[in-house]
Amino acid sequence: MNIAAQDGPHGAAAQFRAPGLPPGNSAAVPLPEGLLSPGRQVGVTRLVLTDFRNYRSARLDLDAGPVVLTGPNGAGKTNLLEAVSFLSPGRGLRNARLGEIDRRDGAVEPGHSGWAVAATIVTRRGDIRIGTGREPDGGERRVIRIDGEPARSQAALGERLSVLWLTPQMDRLFVEGPGGRRRFLDRLVLGLDPAHATRVAGYEQALRERARLLRDGPSDPVWLSALEEIMAQQGVAVAAGRRDAIERLDRVCAEAEGPFPRARLALIGTIEDWLGTMPALQAEEQFKAALAANRASDVAAGGAVLGPHRSDLAVTYADKGVAADSASTGEQKALLIAIVLAQAALQRASRGEPPLLLLDEVAAHLDEGRRTALFEALAGLDSQTWMTGTDTALFAPLRNRARFLSVADGALSETIF
Repeated sequence: MNIAAQDGPHGAAAQFRAPGLPPGNSAAVPLPEGLLSPGRQVGVTRLVLTDFRNYRSARLDLDAGPVVLTGPNGAGKTNLLEAVSFLSPGRGLRNARLGEIDRRDGAVEPGHSGWAVAATIVTRRGDIRIGTGREPDGGERRVIRIDGEPARSQAALGERLSVLWLTPQMDRLFVEGPGGRRRFLDRLVLGLDPAHATRVAGYEQALRERARLLRDGPSDPVWLSALEEIMAQQGVAVAAGRRDAIERLDRVCAEAEGPFPRARLALIGTIEDWLGTMPALQAEEQFKAALAANRASDVAAGGAVLGPHRSDLAVTYADKGVAADSASTGEQKALLIAIVLAQAALQRASRGEPPLLLLDEVAAHLDEGRRTALFEALAGLDSQTWMTGTDTALFAPLRNRARFLSVADGALSETIF
């Protein structure tokens, strides 16, 4: 494995700076569209960072096997996982604003340096090159290139690669508000339906614009009707995509065996309920009519009281028959892992390719039996997993199967046992 980290503008990662990223890699030769190589391990084989969080410039050359990052808290382990998460649509595993990711030092004011991530990924359809980042003073616009060409939207990333993650911040997913669960839910749906992100973005944009018009008044009824039509079309499509994905994932979870608890999943939402009793077109008309009727109450509430932005994901610990928020902290963590493993298996079966998995500080919360079971399950997915921890010993069963890197203050080195 090649590990490099350089300072200054002429380091190995400098060629990948947005927007011209990545001009320097050799061209990949993809397989013909639709042709899969079923036995091929999916994974990142090169990762290059420029001005990303606490990394001025770094490059990793890897095989497609597991990657284990160890080091003290604050060293930059999660930053590397976050960089990989930006190979998929969205705002990464921290849900951060793009300007927050710029590297900070005395010479550059926060939010003005820009940053870049570039990677070569082995997939079952062939190798792909992805470059993404934020230009200096580029605001919150994200630049994306795929195989050297500008991407038409973030959805293009989801069509080529899926990335799924667990972080310590998700440990309270079941007990905190529904916003985090909706983000988790939409990440699951995205893994099965890459167009889902575009529908969610279209719905949320119309939702915000309608709220602004209602708030600022006097409202143009024609423009409001047009926005409500968009919300109805996109919102019902979002709800339908969620229903389909969760029904499929629930079946996989229900049949799961092993040391992790069986989870059962269900959606809570008015639009989702309508779709269980009427065709999608009728649900659209009903949603549109409700939005028009609710304008006055939506002004008082500060936003639309009805819609998929109010939906929630309900999870039950099946073997105990209790809601996930009533389970112990350890059981909640195990339920999350069970859902992610089931999702990975479902994606492999339905898309022909599993997702990359990013597991931040997951092993530390498992007993030895469940850690071993997790490592074995990951080995059977044919996809690269990135794992972090402060204690290298927890990953001992992977010693001959994974790449071990030590991280300290944004510097990388091979782990010495």
